[in-house]
Amino acid sequence: MPPRKKRHVKAGKTKKKPLLWTLAIILLVVIGGIVYYFSSVYNQLDNMHKTGDKSPFASVPSPSADVIEPPKWEGTEPVNILLMGVDARGVKKGEVPRSDTMLVASLDPVRKKFYVFSILRDTYVSIPEHGKDRINTAITHGPNTAMQTVSDLLGIPIQYYVYTDFQGFIKLVDAVGGVDYEVEKDMVYKTKADGPEFDIDLKKGFQHLDGNMALQYVRFRHDKTSDFTRTERQRGFLKAVADKVISTTSILKLPNILSEVIPYIDTNMDMGDMWKLATVGYDGSMGGSQQIPPMNLLTEDTTSGGSSVIGISSEDKLKQFVQDTITAPEPTPSTEASPDSSPSASAENN
Repeated sequence: MPPRKKRHVKAGKTKKKPLLWTLAIILLVVIGGIVYYFSSVYNQLDNMHKTGDKSPFASVPSPSADVIEPPKWEGTEPVNILLMGVDARGVKKGEVPRSDTMLVASLDPVRKKFYVFSILRDTYVSIPEHGKDRINTAITHGPNTAMQTVSDLLGIPIQYYVYTDFQGFIKLVDAVGGVDYEVEKDMVYKTKADGPEFDIDLKKGFQHLDGNMALQYVRFRHDKTSDFTRTERQRGFLKAVADKVISTTSILKLPNILSEVIPYIDTNMDMGDMWKLATVGYDGSMGGSQQIPPMNLLTEDTTSGGSSVIGISSEDKLKQFVQDTITAPEPTPSTEASPDSSPSASAENN
């Protein structure tokens, strides 16, 4: 009997070993995958800020002390990010193209809300150290000048910038697998100057937009309302892209997405800033989006050289408009009337 018992215990131990080894291997694979994922993301994000010859602003002189450095974000107060998309077609090496699109994303980590302001590119403003000009020229003097120009216009601090071009936008949309979106009307525009690769030819209706089609959609402005409706379309489409990026499927593909777009992006964010912003963006929801300047403060002006530009009737009212947008109280949910408060019940009580 004792030998049998001994053999029984030994057999039991050998049965447990394969199971333990299997669990250990699975655990190592999972841990290895997690480490690889985060190290890949870390390495990719660390390459977003370009320096030296790799910087798109390598040829831009450093700003003087009159151009204020952007304030540091501590992670608890609202943060504002200037997003700039440029059209680099035909631009010589070393030149910084004017911004084709300018948006400001304002994130509130306490209220967990974010707001988007799209700035009309022909808005005529004061650019520090460079006089009056269209706001889309501010970036040609460097990102700090662009951030201060927008900060002066909106009356809010701009802590960060993100700079990209058409190719970066195309790569982003393709990297997330495209976006299903409603194109509200037929959009057609062709010109020999730009070349056939930049023709716009979209049909009305709900459809799947890849990177090239998405670029056509956000670029289109050849209708009666021109840049006004274009900025509205851009805000709506970028929200759809953001929703796709933070989806579960895209989060798992984040290292691949970053590897596609980072060569076309420059920013002044460091790794700590990016992680804090990612947390705010993931937990937050859209609070609203607005055009700058709004229609009730917009004027049609002419420069001394005879060029048509967009003016602002009151800079103080514009700043107040921005503050009212980002501090607006949450809408109170409507409550259904109880039976006692219905008209028939009230009549019976009377």
